[in-house]
Parts: sequence; C-alpha cells; structure tokens
Amino acid sequence: MTPSGAGRGSSAFGARLAAAVGERGPLCAGIDPHPALLASWGLTDDAAGLARFAEACAAAFAGHVAVVKPQSAFFERHGARGIAVLEDLLAAFAGSPTLTLLDVKRGDIGSTMDGYADAYLGVGAPLGADAVTLSPYLGFGSLAPALDTAADAGRGAFVLARTSNPEGAEVQLAEFGPVDHRRCTAQAMVDGAAARNAGATPLGDVGVVIGATREHGLDLSALNGPVLAPGLGAQGAGPADVAAIFEGVRGIVLPAASRSVLAAGPTVTALRAAAESLRDELAALA
Repeated sequence: MTPSGAGRGSSAFGARLAAAVGERGPLCAGIDPHPALLASWGLTDDAAGLARFAEACAAAFAGHVAVVKPQSAFFERHGARGIAVLEDLLAAFAGSPTLTLLDVKRGDIGSTMDGYADAYLGVGAPLGADAVTLSPYLGFGSLAPALDTAADAGRGAFVLARTSNPEGAEVQLAEFGPVDHRRCTAQAMVDGAAARNAGATPLGDVGVVIGATREHGLDLSALNGPVLAPGLGAQGAGPADVAAIFEGVRGIVLPAASRSVLAAGPTVTALRAAAESLRDELAALA
C-alpha cells in the first residue's frame, strides 16, 4: 500500500519491508531501461519505448517480488516525458504489495535537501516511492531533512556505504578518528544509520547500500535496518556469494539484480519467470 503519512508504527517502512520480504522473498528487481536494453527488446529509445518497457515491468513484477528498484537516471535522460513515465511506473506499483525503491542517490544540504525530500519522500510527493537511495558524502548529518521527512511519511532510505565500484574505496575506506577508535567512512555511515534505527521493531527505516561483489569488512551488528546489496547477476555475484558475504547479518539483505532478470524480456511471462526463479533461489539460501 502507498505510505499514508502516519509516521512510525504499523505503516513504517521497516515494518512494511519485513512483511513484504516475508511474503515474497528477498529479491530486489532492478528496472534499468538503458538504451541497449530497450534495443534488445525491440523498443525505440524514446519516451514511447520507455513507457512500453515500464508497463511490461509493472505487469511482470507487481505482487511477485518484494521490492523493485527503478533507476531514475534512465528515465531522466528522456527529459520531462521520461520523468512522467517514471511517475506512472511508481503509481502502478503503489496499489500492489510490491514496494518501490527509487535509485536517485540524492545528497545535499539545507533547503536543497528539503527540496529533494519534498520531491521523493513527503506525503503526496510527486515522485513518491516507498524508499530512495541517498548519498551521505556531505556528511551523514546532511541527510537529516530527508530522513525526517521519510519517517513522517512512513517511507525509508538506503544510504550509500560500501559501494561495488572500485573508485569508491578512496573515500569509503578512508579512516579517521582517534588512534584507539579509528573507523572508515563507510563504517561511519553504517553507524549513522544504526543510530537512526535504534529501538525500532521489527526493523528500522534506514538501510545501507553495500555491494555484493566482494567482502565489505564492515560491522553491521548494530544496524537494525536493511542492507541493499547490488551486484547480483551481471556484475558477477551469485546467490551463494551473497549468502556468504552477508552471513550472520541480522535483519534483511536485499540482493539487487537488474540486467540478468531484464534480459529475459520483453514478454511479461518470461520476465516474471526470471524474477521468480532468482527470488526462489535466494530464498532457499536465506
């Protein structure tokens, strides 16, 4: 159901996510309509082709996976018409049991962060999703306007911590602090999320993004929130790899797969079958 704006409690994102995963497994199906994929589906690389792609994904995934993750960039590249398709896609899932995680990676300060929060996370937000990705590299505290708005509307957020791209290491693994309590930047982001989630049941609303393609080296014991784990499928990680890398993590791990599932298109039946097969394989290893 669409977040009601009732704030924490039964409508909180963490509780709704836990219920969705319990009912439909841990897969997060990516919706990434990049040009090559549109072409492979026999679609035009314009707003009309984008709309047909989005309609097929909604028909295939709604009610069959716990979470879908549209990548905003591939809609934005088509301008206002593309963003209109994204808005329609989010609305199509809003009436289904499948939650939406919009991959926008927004991060700014002050009134600009307020603006992003209004766009994606507030009650009645025009591009409202159940959760969004956020970039904390202006400082975790800079996310407060977005996290507060999300909590008030029953929505969630996933904060970038240890991403799968190799360039991220120079920032994310940089250490700071006193000699007897040094930690890397990625761990600081996990700790910031943990502080926001403290005391929440069954799960907090603030997750972290940690790539599934290599060992992360982070302490997730106090997180009390979900982990989005991109890298499943085309990036090289298999279900067994995800299970091994996140072994012992309390809470929910959402392995994200996009190209490996979307390659089964363009038919709704084939897309759904690919998603359900991967969903069931992940559930068997959980």
